[in-house]
Amino acid sequence: MRILGVTGCPTGIAHTFMAEKALKVAAKKLGCEIKVETNGAIGVEHPLTEEDILGADAVIVASDKSVDLDRFNGKPVLVVSVSQGVSKAEELIQTCLEGNVPVRGGVRSTNERKQKNLHGVHQIYTHLMNGVSHMLPFVVAGGVLTAISFLWGIYSFDPASEQYNRIAALLKSVGGYSMGLMVPVLSAFIAQSIGGRPGLIAGMVGGMIAANTDSGFLGGIIAGFLAGYLALFVVQALKGLPRQLEGLKSIFIVPIVTVGGVGIIMMLFSQPCAALNQFMMTGLSKIQNTSPVLLGIVIGCMSAFDMGGPVNKAAYVTGTVLLSQGNAFFMAGVSAACITPPLVFAIAATLKKNRFSKEDRTAALINYILGSTHITEGAIPFAAKNPLKVIPILMVGSSISAVATYLLKIEVPAPHGGFLILGLVNKPIAWVACILLGSFIGAFLYLMVTPVVLSEEENAEKAGSLPLPEPMYREEIVCLSLKKTQKEEVIDEMIQMLYTDGVINDRAAFKKDILERESISSTAFGGGIAIPHAKSKSVIRSGVAVGLSKRGIVFDSVDREPVSAVFMIAASEKEEEIHLKLLSELSQKLMEPALYERLKKCTSKKEVVKLLSQE
Repeated sequence: MRILGVTGCPTGIAHTFMAEKALKVAAKKLGCEIKVETNGAIGVEHPLTEEDILGADAVIVASDKSVDLDRFNGKPVLVVSVSQGVSKAEELIQTCLEGNVPVRGGVRSTNERKQKNLHGVHQIYTHLMNGVSHMLPFVVAGGVLTAISFLWGIYSFDPASEQYNRIAALLKSVGGYSMGLMVPVLSAFIAQSIGGRPGLIAGMVGGMIAANTDSGFLGGIIAGFLAGYLALFVVQALKGLPRQLEGLKSIFIVPIVTVGGVGIIMMLFSQPCAALNQFMMTGLSKIQNTSPVLLGIVIGCMSAFDMGGPVNKAAYVTGTVLLSQGNAFFMAGVSAACITPPLVFAIAATLKKNRFSKEDRTAALINYILGSTHITEGAIPFAAKNPLKVIPILMVGSSISAVATYLLKIEVPAPHGGFLILGLVNKPIAWVACILLGSFIGAFLYLMVTPVVLSEEENAEKAGSLPLPEPMYREEIVCLSLKKTQKEEVIDEMIQMLYTDGVINDRAAFKKDILERESISSTAFGGGIAIPHAKSKSVIRSGVAVGLSKRGIVFDSVDREPVSAVFMIAASEKEEEIHLKLLSELSQKLMEPALYERLKKCTSKKEVVKLLSQE
């Protein structure tokens, strides 16, 4: 059986890694395979891939912090606290093996739904992009076929022209039919995203009306949303009908009401929509003629902002609409701006190998192919690593490419294809030069803000060479027999050890930080162990105080069991990276029962220090 795990605690330090270790130990004991994703303070480690999730038999989420649960929809998912992941790991694994885990559905929790409702704009974009994604294949196929027909001449489809060619006329006709479906398909699938199949039918009709009344792209969007929400309303209103009338409802009543309602509204408002659509197109054309620089900047920023997302698609779809009206200048700038981002990373990886890891460099070089074929999405993985710095650079590069294209009045008569359609471009060499100009400038800017990436060997050497300021375990901060038995008194006793040894310079401040951490969740993990810890300004040098108790300590521990070993970690803010690693390693060490048994048998402080240091 293959099980997946996700662990995380509010601070992302000890609990996270102890739960990971406990789940792995329990899975090994019970003879099953497990992979655990940790959501710690140093970020997500060992992330679960789509392939991992697809092949999983069950998922255990032991976390006290928010993690993405929707990716596990359809899988048996057991959600527990991180402390249960530590103390009851074997029980959780056994529950999965017995098949007693509920399957997570696609319905979000109340809090998730409330949060989602706050993002209405995101929902609208989702519906719009459903329409756009279904529309694009029609646009690309129709646009490229139409553009190919121009190879025989711009009037090769006209029987009255000397350029007439039957093959060219046939290609243009097929391309025209495909392009003609652009608005109806857009409208239909916007409506389908909102209202399902009933919305699809009304949306298709509304889109046809928009296309044939010059309402165009704008009218198609309005028809799509109108049809979708009307379909939702009608289906909801008819829920009370008897089951015997279900066929009549789906085939007769709903289509007539939705198609009739959308059709009548679109016919009544077709002229205002057409006027608004014409005003928008005329305005864009004027900007193109009067201020190509401004237009190029706007198009460049839109195309590079989300690289294939809603804003990018808004620029692209506008270009395709204008292209269908015979405006090939606008599309030239859009295509140039979309091709530039992936080429930025490909060129950067060629110029400076040391700015990329081995894997990233390979992916970056593949962007030569992706960019050349107008696939902007190839830039997303690189931009996502540092979006605040990288996205503005891509916007600059794309804007330069688009501005140069508009200034040189380049025409691109096909909506897609990248450099594969150079034969259709009126100034192919100039167009490529414009794109490379923006791409090289973007690459140089990217290299300026990107540090050198060390190889795995160099990283290992660097990590190994980082000296700890003092040994973490020292005899001076080890107590073989704590005097106190109550939690806060023990904390005071161990803080005094740290203060006497010079690890901290302010007992009150450090205690405040320790107790603040304890207020989030107890650091007692079961098995007689507690690891109170804090990152505090009062820490002069990092250290771990070790206290053993023969009588047991009441420490708010799991199942109220007494604690007999306390490890108090004082973390220096200046050594955070090193200390996070120490915390995770210590947490995992202490999950080993053999080490704990050996620790209890130690008769001197020297033995304790030696045992922990060797381990």
